Amino acid sequence: MSRHTRLAALAAGTLSLTLIPATAGHRHGPPDVGVEPIAAWDGWAAQPTEALPNGTTGGSAAAPEHVYTVSDRNALVAALAHPSATPKIIRVAGVIDANVDAEGAPLSCEDYARPDPETGEMYSLARYLADYDPATWGRDAEPSGPQERARVASVAAQQARIRIRVPSNTTIVGVTRDATIRGAWFDIRPGSGSNNAPANVIIRNLAFADTHDCFPAWDPTDGDDGNWNSLYDSISVRNATHVWIDHNAFYDAATADDRQPHYFGRLYQVHDGFVDVTNASDYVTISWNIMANHDKAMLVGSSDSASADRNRLKVTLHHNLFHDLGQRVPRVRFGQVHVYNNQYSLTRDGAANYGYSWGVGAESQLIAQNNHFLVPAAITADLLVEVYNGSSARIEGTLLNGFSRHHEVDVIGAYNAANGASLGTNVGWTPTLYRRLDPTPSVPARVILGAGPMK
Repeated sequence: MSRHTRLAALAAGTLSLTLIPATAGHRHGPPDVGVEPIAAWDGWAAQPTEALPNGTTGGSAAAPEHVYTVSDRNALVAALAHPSATPKIIRVAGVIDANVDAEGAPLSCEDYARPDPETGEMYSLARYLADYDPATWGRDAEPSGPQERARVASVAAQQARIRIRVPSNTTIVGVTRDATIRGAWFDIRPGSGSNNAPANVIIRNLAFADTHDCFPAWDPTDGDDGNWNSLYDSISVRNATHVWIDHNAFYDAATADDRQPHYFGRLYQVHDGFVDVTNASDYVTISWNIMANHDKAMLVGSSDSASADRNRLKVTLHHNLFHDLGQRVPRVRFGQVHVYNNQYSLTRDGAANYGYSWGVGAESQLIAQNNHFLVPAAITADLLVEVYNGSSARIEGTLLNGFSRHHEVDVIGAYNAANGASLGTNVGWTPTLYRRLDPTPSVPARVILGAGPMK
């Protein structure tokens, strides 16, 4: 498919992205990508501080004995743990599945099921559904009792396998074209007792597939109709600074939403976010990634009451391809977040589940510049943004379904007109950590050709 045909298909809402070639094999990528620190201009992760005067360097200073090549979960966890904060480079070759036992045998959701520690009653989805059916349990109280306790115990069993802690001064990089982390939660958070401490982590050239929760929780009080809520992001950044997430792919395949059932009239949601930045984290750049076929993409700030996030959560998103994402691309609280030169696309199926792209939350200072949207006609400019207790955002240079300035839209003006709102445009800061803003008409071709692993 030529570039122009591919762009036309995106605009028509008919293109489905193939993220990882089915026959990719173990062809190797650039040999030196693991030693590269972030460039001095490349977003908030390049911010120099006293602890990191050169910005985010990850494991680029690793001695040869601290460069590891891994191809299974046990080797990955061992390499990350030894020694914990010494600069290290982890080279991922092939597909690493997190849902395996100590011997590497696959684990299913049934293998994680545990009993209620009080009564010994084993977790069972059928029993859980029977016990907490709103027709009998009601809609006023969250589940409690043996099956809920058994669910919590089962969650802990799965989390013990899929949560992979990433220590400070680490680079994790894919070195084969099929380098994939499947079913895992990368938890970037410095050691216990730390707060807003340098993580200094780089993650590049990887696919993250099917991070999922085997035991979603039913909350009948969530919204008018209740909701299923799940845990685990593909990557979470918590209480940490200086993280660069670059040239990766994030998607759902075997666990995609369209494969999930509905219970109590609501989607049995087994996914949370792709990348969340919370808990007073700071200086993060998310660049040249593909994120596709998912509902909640990125949360910056987890709560309106998280006052420790104030003056932190500085995040840059640039040159990412966001395809068929329902919401949170990103949703922002508190942070100074610069979102520029990203490509947003929706198929007709994706548009049916679309909520918004930019979420303006409490005390957020979002600046979105020169982003491009290729979406079905039903997605109008006023739908691109949603307001959650925020008061202002600076959004400019947005093109909607076209490649000339005639297709530029005033997103905030359209939102205010459609909602009788008064969202302002003064966010009180100006980005400086970027090389240039690409003209918006050039964004689709540049991002589609350049985003994702091994590009």
